[in-house]
Amino acid sequence: MTKSLPRSGQGFLSIILHAHLPYVRHPEHDSFFEENWLFEAMTECYLPLIGVLDRLQADNVDYRLTLSLSPTLMSMLRDELLQTRYLKYLHSRLELAEKEIIRTRKQPEYQKLARMYRRFFLSALNTYQDCYQGDLLAAFKKHQATGKLELITTAATHGFLPLLNVSETAVRNQINTGITTFKANFGHAPSGFWLPECGYYPGLETVLADAGIEYFFVDTHGVMDASQQPSNGVYAPIDCGNGVAAFARDPESSQQVWSAKEGYPGDADYREYYSDIGFDRELDYIAPYILDGKTRINTGIKYHRVTGGNLPKENYNPRQARAKAYEHAQDFIDKRQRQIDRLSATMDSPPMIVAPYDAELFGHWWFEGTHWLECVLRLAGEKTSGVQLSSCSDYLKRQPSAQVATPAASTWGNQGYSGYWINETNDWIYPLLHKAEVEMEKLARDVQKLTLTPLQTRALNQAARSILLAQASDWPFIMKSGTTIDYANKRVTDHLARFNYLHDSFRKNRINERYLTALEIMDNIFPDIDFRDYNPSK
Repeated sequence: MTKSLPRSGQGFLSIILHAHLPYVRHPEHDSFFEENWLFEAMTECYLPLIGVLDRLQADNVDYRLTLSLSPTLMSMLRDELLQTRYLKYLHSRLELAEKEIIRTRKQPEYQKLARMYRRFFLSALNTYQDCYQGDLLAAFKKHQATGKLELITTAATHGFLPLLNVSETAVRNQINTGITTFKANFGHAPSGFWLPECGYYPGLETVLADAGIEYFFVDTHGVMDASQQPSNGVYAPIDCGNGVAAFARDPESSQQVWSAKEGYPGDADYREYYSDIGFDRELDYIAPYILDGKTRINTGIKYHRVTGGNLPKENYNPRQARAKAYEHAQDFIDKRQRQIDRLSATMDSPPMIVAPYDAELFGHWWFEGTHWLECVLRLAGEKTSGVQLSSCSDYLKRQPSAQVATPAASTWGNQGYSGYWINETNDWIYPLLHKAEVEMEKLARDVQKLTLTPLQTRALNQAARSILLAQASDWPFIMKSGTTIDYANKRVTDHLARFNYLHDSFRKNRINERYLTALEIMDNIFPDIDFRDYNPSK
């Protein structure tokens, strides 16, 4: 008589991708380096992700995935100027790929890769222009309609809420403007909310509840150090006491993907991000495809693999890399099953493994990441294991009761708190941000009984846009990380200067309509903004 194998435990896996880029749009320039952040992410992450969803739908795969789209990203994806510039960017990349095919005619290994990049850019162009007519949000909306993709959002400009909390009005406007932007693009309010940088402070759940949010995410220690010891650790949400659920990041699944040493993206077979012909080719050859013909930048054409250690970089082998991505997807699912088996033995309900990641990791930083994700979703969708994909919304419907506790103040940044967003490199911005917020609230309060002219209303609305744009968490992050520091400094100071100009112009009743119009053209985000929302008594 054969012994029956023990039945695998059942549990849920929720994969959440957070897609966000800061608002970078410069109509005052013919081209602008930082706009490439968007174009690279569209080419290497967002369009390949849509390709994954299209294939899963065509094959009727029963997957679940959650995608957070930031309001700044949504606005840029729908912006006609940036859409036009993106097509120019894609055609430029295609031209460079053609040039590389000719250049490498006596180097068959390189030419094979050059041809791959031509196919890659052509596929991006086809998906963008022919399949979705330049509207990527329509693509995501189509997949949301199937019930397999859940869309959520975040704060208006990804403001770091724990450090804006000197004013609850500032926090409320970041959250409410974000939700308003989401509703304008998708026709309904989101159930979930991605806290920028997973930055939480006790009391934030009240603002989220007032905005109609049902759940949000915190880092692991946000739940583990909660006001009550969580009986199920991070493998079940906690109720913040007002019906809003907090889900915590699972450290195991995070480590496998994020860790520089143990994570999948560092595998020797994967494409090397930092080996790009924009830095390797002769300047006169590459000049038409880089910034102003002399500043070297990434082109997206990369011929080498990670290789490992300090060894000379070997040529990239796409087939080998894709096979490795499938192996890593199997490994990821196998480890989640073992994790579920272990957890099921001690829990009174099916464990919920929450795996949140920055979307731009997949395809952009980790070229094979979108293929890995597709393999994970297919493997889990086969239901041959106890790993069942779920959205957090679906989980809350199945498991409506949760332990009541208040999460601890936390972020997913280095060391788990606010140190990355306030330190010696960037602490100078906060007194200025807080002062501008106070002045904005005074303006909104002082005019509540006045009859304003259309010009005055436009000026105050533009001042509110400037406040939100200055509050973006991206700029202090860049100041600390040491990348494009000058640009980050300039963005904060420019937006604050614009606010101060508009504030003073209104107070002195000397609004220059021509200059106001120029500001509205440059910072045309949040068309439905209402400065009256900055009145604390509203």
